Parts: sequence; structure tokens; C-alpha cells
Amino acid sequence: MLLPLALIAVITTVDVLAPPQIHLGPLLVVAPAITASFAGTRLTAAVGLVAVSALTVIGAMRDGLTTSNHETQIAALVVVSALVVVFCAVRDRHARELVQVRSVSEAAQRVLLRPLPSRIGPLRIASVYLAAEAEAQIGGDLYAAARTATGTRLIVGDVRGKGLTSLGEAALLLGAFRASAHLQAELPELAAYLDGSVSWELAGCAATDEVADRLAATDGSKAPDDLRDGGTDGDGDGDIDGEGDGDDPDGGTDGDGGTAGGADAGESFITAVIVDIPDDGTEIRIVNCGHPPPLLLHRGEVVTLEARRPAPPLGLGGLVEPRYHADVFPFEAGDRLLLYTDGVIEARDAARSFYPFAERVGGWAGEHPGQLLQHLRRDLLGYAGGRLGDDAAVVAVERVAAGQRVGGRAPTRLFGTAHAVRPERRTERD
Repeated sequence: MLLPLALIAVITTVDVLAPPQIHLGPLLVVAPAITASFAGTRLTAAVGLVAVSALTVIGAMRDGLTTSNHETQIAALVVVSALVVVFCAVRDRHARELVQVRSVSEAAQRVLLRPLPSRIGPLRIASVYLAAEAEAQIGGDLYAAARTATGTRLIVGDVRGKGLTSLGEAALLLGAFRASAHLQAELPELAAYLDGSVSWELAGCAATDEVADRLAATDGSKAPDDLRDGGTDGDGDGDIDGEGDGDDPDGGTDGDGGTAGGADAGESFITAVIVDIPDDGTEIRIVNCGHPPPLLLHRGEVVTLEARRPAPPLGLGGLVEPRYHADVFPFEAGDRLLLYTDGVIEARDAARSFYPFAERVGGWAGEHPGQLLQHLRRDLLGYAGGRLGDDAAVVAVERVAAGQRVGGRAPTRLFGTAHAVRPERRTERD
């Protein structure tokens, strides 16, 4: 606030003392312009009024206020100051809207990506999420944990695409996982259920979008006939029930006879890794659905847990007949498991080299999960120059000794032995 007033005082003094042919009064517009950069509309308007008053004083002390030169200068300063105040008001309104959007984003983040507890049964857990889009705190990467009667289940996934446009698919998978993780007896069955949930929803959205496109492509007089002839009844050329009548070379909305929604459904999918960690024992089970393999930090060594028979990404089960298989890996007390998305390993430095995740994380193998992810966050952002090209999420899990177990009580079953309706997908049990 002192800088604009000081400028007004200096410009006024110099202009009054300057020779008659020198006029510095027009420079007074700098004062309200500077004020608008850090203050609100009222303070900017007040400084503009002071500047107009100072220019009036200059005119009165020099040639008089009746000259056309000073009248023009005063009028111009009034107009410019008013415009600055208007633009300041527009900026303040946009700032308030941005605050509201951020509050909604934070609320969505708390609902969508609930913070993982630091301790679950025999596990110590930490997570970190880095959104690629500026001003966004969430995107297409996801993670969640759920307790079962015998252990803990985790999921880490990555929706095709990035940023806010992928939130719908992320919310869909997280909701299905939280609702069914403790109901499905075996991990392959859970993977089949999640694939069915994602496939059905994406296919339904694709069919709805195509109906809307068909209606938009017709005028009001043809819309009823179009619905009767090729709409929802499956008898016309629209054939959104996927049967096809030969008129549409692609079989209606199901593309080439496959999943409803055709290209739209086929282009949407979610890679995921699903982990089952029993409370007792020294093993874990993993179903990998087209996702980057987890890393295991075992006795100072970094081991990549490659799936022997990986399944296709979730949402593509209708295009193939997946056979879900749970791979078994050792996971002893003191081991650390890292589940991550491809935004980590696809981060690039200035030379366009990929981030050497397995090499870097080996140096922090002795750290607790929270400390390990703090090192990883700083190192990853520094490697990528402060900003990632894709969303990145990492979940670190450590199995602690039996004597250190706290919390993590299994959920109470309300209806005895619960069974979830799941799609017909082939699974293989260990």
C-alpha cells in the first residue's frame, strides 16, 4: 500500500517542479495498476481516486484546470482507473471461483482416495499421490485397502488417460473394490468381479452416449421414427442391443460383434494389481491385470514380482476370456512391498531418460514406508524437473514382526456368509 502512495507523491512533486514543457501527470496511472496486483477492488478504487486528485492538484498549480491538456489527462486517468477497478473485480471473482473449485477437489479427493491407515494388522502402510495436471490433486491413478477375515487386500490401478477426465472410471473401480473385497473368497474371483463391474458400466455408458449421438444427428420430426426403427428395440439399424441386423456393417453399437459400445468401450480400461496379504504366514498372492509389476525389498535386494500369467486390464474382459491366476510370492517380516503406477517409471529427465525406479529405491530399502516414500517423492520430482508427465501413485507396505501388530480388526459380517453376484469369468485357484 505504501508503494502506490509513494509513487503518487513523487510524481506529483516532480511534475509541479518540472519545466512547463514537461508533463509527468499521466504516469499516475501506474499507482492504481500496481495496487490491483495485490489488493482488492475497494483499495484499488481508493488509490485511483487519490491519483485523480493528485493530477487535479498538478493542474491547479501549473497552467490551471481549464486547459484542454489537463482536462484530457484527468479524463484519461479516470477512464483507465475505472477499467483497472473493473478488471480487478473480475479477477477477484475468478479467484473466489477457483477457491470453490479447489475445495470441491479436496472433498472429492477425500471421498475417492481415502487416506490409507498407517497400520493394518501386521502391516505398516504409506502412500503418495502426484497428479500430473496443474491445480489438480487427483487424477486417474487409484489405490485402496480393505480388511478381510484373514488378512488385508490392496489394489493399485491406473485408468487409461490422466487428469480429471479419468475420475469417473477410478471412482467406479474403487467403489466396486470397497464393496466386494471382503466378500469374495478367492483373489481370482475378486478380479473377475471387478472386471465385470467395470465392463458393464463402461459398456452402458458407451451405449447411452451413442443413443444421444444418434438423436442429436436427427431433427425433431425424425427422432420418433428413428427410435422405432433403429433405437432401443434392437430391430432396426441402430441395434443397440448388440444383435445386429446386417444393415450396420459393425453390428450397431457393439462394434464388430463384441462388447456393447464398440470402440468407446474398448478404448476405456484400467490396469490394476490386486494383492492379498494374509495376517499369518510369510506369503502374498497377487493378480496382475496389465499393470507394472510390484517391487519387493527383501534383505536389501530389489526383486521384481513378475506375473507368470498376467490378465488383461480391467474392462477388457468382454473382448477376451481371461483366466485369472493368483501368483504367490514370499513376504516375510521386515520385507517391503512397493505398488506403483506407470507414472513413476515413465517419468523422464531433461535427457528424456526414464526414471530408474528399481535402482533408486534400493538405496532406501532400510527405511520405513513413510520415510521411503518421502525420499522417493523428492527424488522423483527432482529427476523430472518438478513436474510429471502422468499421474503417479505409490503404496509402500511393510510386514512387521508378530509382536508389533496393532489394530486392523476384521470387519463384522452382518448377514453371515456373504456372497457377491459376479460375472462368469474363468478363474484359477492356487
